[in-house]
Parts: sequence; structure tokens; C-alpha cells
Amino acid sequence: MKRQNIKTKKEEIVRYWFFEQLVDECGLSVDASEAHERCWRCGCEYNLERCHIVPASLGGKDEPSNLVLLCHRCHLDNPNITDPEIMWDWIRAYGVAMYDTFWDRLGLKVYEFIYKKDFYTEMEELGVTKPEELNSIIKNLAPEILNGVGHHYGHPYMNTATIAGAYRMLVKKVAKMKNKEIIDVRNEPRRP
Repeated sequence: MKRQNIKTKKEEIVRYWFFEQLVDECGLSVDASEAHERCWRCGCEYNLERCHIVPASLGGKDEPSNLVLLCHRCHLDNPNITDPEIMWDWIRAYGVAMYDTFWDRLGLKVYEFIYKKDFYTEMEELGVTKPEELNSIIKNLAPEILNGVGHHYGHPYMNTATIAGAYRMLVKKVAKMKNKEIIDVRNEPRRP
């Protein structure tokens, strides 16, 4: 069966959720004033896609009450189930207070998952305890680090594993600069 094109316009979706239903913006990554141009999950300014809350393949209708606006990246990751509350749970679970920080924050969570320690703890263990010092290090080393990362399969963004890897490269550089060892996930010293 051929998939039908979505006829509901983006403006109708924004109007329905933010001006008719008055969805609570708390916990969302987007404000009503920018809901037509920023992804409702990640808050980034990308071309938005109309995404079914209940997928068309599972009986979801083409109407504002069954659609949200997501970037392509988030659209690919959204839940495909018949319970509409799950979509809102998913969107709110990832809410960030500041625009354009979502993917970086998710990369930091992936970093912690891989290395069993958060990035900031690692930096403190290397003697970087002041936020202004960390910001300076990141600013100075970012160009060099970013030369060593790429976009997977030509995507126009870094995936979360690449972001986590860039943070790990930064930790290694700082360890080398300070002539310190990084403690690995097994709590054994490892050369930077």
C-alpha cells in the first residue's frame, strides 16, 4: 500500500498544540513562539517534518491532534506505537532549557555510558576544576579536536558516539598536557 502524503500544514499543527490546546511548554525543548522553526524534541533549528504521534501504518490520522514537528534526525528516532502519551513522554524526557545544546548533552550521556564516569568528573580528576579554565581549554583545543572527527555516512551532523569520542579526545589531550594518567573503566591506569 502506498503511503499517503500528509496534507496537514505545519502552521495548523503549531496552532492546534500551542494556541488551541495550550500544551504546557515546561519540559519541551521549544517555545511556542519558535515551534514552527525548531524541533520540538531537540530544539535545534532544522527543516521540520510532520511526524505522526500514532503512525499512519498503525491507524494514525492526518490531523493536527496526531502530528508534531520534528527534525529529520528526531523523526527517525521517535516512538512508533499506538499510545499517544508515549510520544509526549519521549519529547519531554529530552527537554533542554537552552537551544542548540541537546545533541551535545546527549553526547555527554553517551560519554558517561562508555567510560562509566562523566566528562566533568574526568576533568576534575585532571585538575581542571574551574568552569572558566574548562571553557578556555575547550575553546583552545576545539579546532584541533574537531579536525579529528567527521560526520557518519555524510550526515550533516555528528552522531552522539562521535560527540562522546570528541570529548574523550579532549580528556586525553588534557591528561597529556598535565602529564597525568587517565583511570579507565576498570580503574587501571592507562597512558593518555
